[in-house]
Amino acid sequence: MSITRRLVAAALPLTALVPTLAHARPAPDFTAIDADGKARSLSEFRGKTVVLEWTNEGCPYVRKHYSGNMQGLQQAARADGVVWLTIASSAPGKQGHFADGAAAKAWMNAKGAKPTALLLDADNKVATLYKAKTTPHMFVIDKTGAVVYEGAIDDKPTNKVEDVQGAKNLVAAALSDVKAGRKVATPFVTPYGCAVKYKDA
Repeated sequence: MSITRRLVAAALPLTALVPTLAHARPAPDFTAIDADGKARSLSEFRGKTVVLEWTNEGCPYVRKHYSGNMQGLQQAARADGVVWLTIASSAPGKQGHFADGAAAKAWMNAKGAKPTALLLDADNKVATLYKAKTTPHMFVIDKTGAVVYEGAIDDKPTNKVEDVQGAKNLVAAALSDVKAGRKVATPFVTPYGCAVKYKDA
């Protein structure tokens, strides 16, 4: 590497040197069955902004945000024409696994959740494609099919409901940038929450 290139690299922030899904490639397509038993694919929403939200109803971090924060964000995003896909990837026998669509719908109704669809990913295929790590783990995909935000829902990585107040909602900020036609100011923040409950190897 030349001296000039070394100096340029040294001047870059560390985050610019670390590849993430948000910088590396388009959003991988997938197909999963929703809580109504319908096959849903990412490709069916081509040309729309899409949010992916990993969830686990038993996780205290998910419960923190389902005290009203997540539902409000879902509703506001959908009012702006955003497609919101909540994904339950807990494997059978693991915390947060839904036995069937009826159980998933019962949870959604009890919580007043407002996603476009709740996808059942007990075989972890979608989670593996996106390398989903935590619940919640959030992705924003723009109208071109590129991941423009990946990571935490906000900047207060606790499971305390009171910490929702005053936190910067990073998903809302990314959606505002996308709506305004701006480059997303913060494309990646390390996600926090419970580990996604993958099936045993």
